[in-house]
Amino acid sequence: QLQLVESGGGLVQPGGSLRLSCAASGHTLDHYALNWFRQAPGKEREGISCISASGRDTDYAGSVKGRFTVSRDISKNTMYLQMDSLKPEDTAVYFCAADFQSAPQISSWCDYTFNMDIRGKGTQVTVSS
Repeated sequence: QLQLVESGGGLVQPGGSLRLSCAASGHTLDHYALNWFRQAPGKEREGISCISASGRDTDYAGSVKGRFTVSRDISKNTMYLQMDSLKPEDTAVYFCAADFQSAPQISSWCDYTFNMDIRGKGTQVTVSS
């Protein structure tokens, strides 16, 4: 069973950067489509980024496009979210999630709005001066 653990959150000033990590165990990430989503207090969960099982396809929500970059390192079995030009409205708990793909090498499926069942426990990101 795949398990996910997020890290890298913290307090950063507006305009700053953070890199989140999502470390996997129990299985290799290249069998999974992967998402990042976030949830702020009192707000609905927001899917923000995805990467396909093949690793060739990525997508972003409009709220983060051009500022956030998703990537993965299969040798480290870890997914990353590079977050630049952070804004106070980016403050939230950030989660990674995974969905098993039966044909990962050719899978281009990437949907950051999809509700995936395998999730980590999250890491807090606070953007404030």
